[in-house]
Amino acid sequence: MSPISLTPLELAMAAVLVLASAALSLRLALGIQRPLLVAAARMVVQLILVGLFLRQVFALTSPWVTGAVVALMIAAACHEVGSRQERRFQGAWRYGVGGVPVGIATLGIALLALATALRPDPWYDPRHAIPLAGIVLGTAMNSASLALNGVFTSVSHERAAIEARLALGADRYAAFRSIIRAAVRAGVLPVMNQMAAAGVITMPGIMTGQILAGMDPIESAKYQILLMFLLAGGGFAASAGSVYLAVWRLTDARDRLRLERLASRPRG
Repeated sequence: MSPISLTPLELAMAAVLVLASAALSLRLALGIQRPLLVAAARMVVQLILVGLFLRQVFALTSPWVTGAVVALMIAAACHEVGSRQERRFQGAWRYGVGGVPVGIATLGIALLALATALRPDPWYDPRHAIPLAGIVLGTAMNSASLALNGVFTSVSHERAAIEARLALGADRYAAFRSIIRAAVRAGVLPVMNQMAAAGVITMPGIMTGQILAGMDPIESAKYQILLMFLLAGGGFAASAGSVYLAVWRLTDARDRLRLERLASRPRG
């Protein structure tokens, strides 16, 4: 079975659903018709440009080009993690606390999969390395964002309790223990929900795409299982790394709480 090639007309027929949703929003005075249409148009342009770009990258098969693309993706993820928080660190720490664990987790998980399970030839084959890094990066970024949001929200509410534990001689990680646990759980929970629902409640995206492309369902299931394991590892590593680094930054060498290092996101 060969992959199904979609024509512009077939895509336009699917776009009618978006237009109908926008019309319904207008009729019900929901006020989301403009953002919906803008998001849809932006998505189309972005994906077409990405497709054209990747076509050129795949044709080059260069380790330098592959590395540059992955590095650019990680840099964008670092910025996104730092920008999502209502409260966040000032200066370069705003991006580093979440970005460094996300980047390390993404590179580590992607290289592990390329070296053991996938084994493309060459190992840096962009057709394997870039999509793999991208999907792991997306999960790691979301997990780190959720975990950091949990830390920054909780530390403000529990300031007195944390300072009391520190005053009684607890080290920084002991004083933050309950916050650390809750934040890491919050970061990993979406991945756990994905794994629990895969195949029973939802048909995972990668598996669906491979089946539509003509791959045997068992083989596509194997790839989806591999991917879910990679996402679980990447999500946990990014969450835990971000949380522990944030706690380290929120305290000083004398185990004092330093909330002045946090700033609220500007409004507007």
